[in-house]
Amino acid sequence: MLVTLYPVFFLIAVLALTLWYFQQSRGKNVLFVQLLLLAALIGWAASLYLSAGAFQVKLPLFIRDMVMMAGVPYAMQMFAKNKIAFAFILAALLGIYYGFGWDIWEESLRTAAVREETRAANNDNTFELLTEIKNGKQAADLQAIADKYDLIVETAFTLANGANTDLDDYVAVDIPAHNLSRKQEIIDALNRSGLTDWTEENETVNLDDPVSNLKKLPAVNKKFGVNDPDLGKQWAMEKLGADKLYKLLADNKIRPQRKARIFILDTGVDATHEDLADRYLSHKKKYDTDKQGHGTHCAGIASAVTHNNKGIASLSPDNDFTQITSIKVLSDFGSGTQRGIINGILEAADNGADVISMSLGGRSNDSKQRAYKQAVAYAQKAGAVVIVAAGNGAANAKNFAPAGAPGVICVSAVDTLLRKANFSNSTQDVKMGIAAPGTLIHSTFPDNKYVAFNGTSMATPYVAGLAGILKSLQPDLTTKEIYKILKESGTDTANTELTGKFIQPAAAVKMLVK
Repeated sequence: MLVTLYPVFFLIAVLALTLWYFQQSRGKNVLFVQLLLLAALIGWAASLYLSAGAFQVKLPLFIRDMVMMAGVPYAMQMFAKNKIAFAFILAALLGIYYGFGWDIWEESLRTAAVREETRAANNDNTFELLTEIKNGKQAADLQAIADKYDLIVETAFTLANGANTDLDDYVAVDIPAHNLSRKQEIIDALNRSGLTDWTEENETVNLDDPVSNLKKLPAVNKKFGVNDPDLGKQWAMEKLGADKLYKLLADNKIRPQRKARIFILDTGVDATHEDLADRYLSHKKKYDTDKQGHGTHCAGIASAVTHNNKGIASLSPDNDFTQITSIKVLSDFGSGTQRGIINGILEAADNGADVISMSLGGRSNDSKQRAYKQAVAYAQKAGAVVIVAAGNGAANAKNFAPAGAPGVICVSAVDTLLRKANFSNSTQDVKMGIAAPGTLIHSTFPDNKYVAFNGTSMATPYVAGLAGILKSLQPDLTTKEIYKILKESGTDTANTELTGKFIQPAAAVKMLVK
């Protein structure tokens, strides 16, 4: 808003100054023009001062505007008697003003303003770098570097137990628009300072669930013994053998030790959805809506209410095994940053998560994924299993984050014929790769709707839902133990070496309770 008002106030000031000069030359003194000029000057100065942006950007703007204002009276003296010449010169000066240099400086201010608005609207904000401060050093020690490059430095992560991780030593670094081209120089300066252990980019994440060319669903076996009307649209339940799981639990009277909490880190979840509400536990109200829909879709796959005569079924046969909790780490447009996602992991771990399901990610330039690794380790120490999407780039999951982060269970997607989905990343080079259905997955959507999506985003909550059931039966299971069960009980796909084993819920539970 301020960027928009700034040139308006300046133009009014120039015009008011013009009127004031003509009045003075004619011996007139109109109070209205004087007040208009004063108000315009105050508005111009205030809008420039309050606009987001660095001092280095604003100073040339201030000097240019002052020169322009001083030049107007001079032009008046030379051309006051020739109105046509005066009008031409004034138009030329304004043209130079707006045509030469204005675009550059306006873009600098506008970019800074957009960044500030984004920070205000999103918890994960737009800081470009994540830097780990050396033990014994403080963020304040970076002030000299911050001053040189006009950086904003603040604590990166919020967590309850700093003794369990080095993440409390991380700061987030914001680079202003006019210095973004010097990002590598800034990273080098931080790394050479002797004050830091590590610097990595705060990489951005955008949802990218592909459209599949598969149009016909295979027939679904009707022997599940549940009354969910959309079960016929859930081909995955047949391939997963959900009926065998339900029968195993019922025949052996297997009951959970406690209800496992599956945290969906995504775009939020529609807490009022008819097929989720009875299994939804609110953590914070701001996470209980979902304008984008992705998080709600994933929540239904993980733990929609089964046998309620509504919508779809999930692997959990009743409400005693698992429940859904949401943490919003992606915007309503499906975008987020590494910092925001890591803060979501920490928040889930600090609030009793048994399973953290993340159907998100993107290609990464960071082969070590050090901050993600530390966040996953923190969650594991708190008793949570972190399950993430392999990604939809038809590439190697090791080059995607957080799919390639050590400690996560990484989920690839297969189609109705148990072939690796054409979009799915492969998991041969990650330590804990596993496969689940990921094409034409019918699930919940905001406002009591149901839709079908494709993606490793859809495969991930199937694994999270099964992991939740296992954790409900044996709450102390570790990530490695759960992965061992999933792998040994799983079956081959058409491309097992690329996808990992395909999960089999009944066989997994049987291994646990035999």
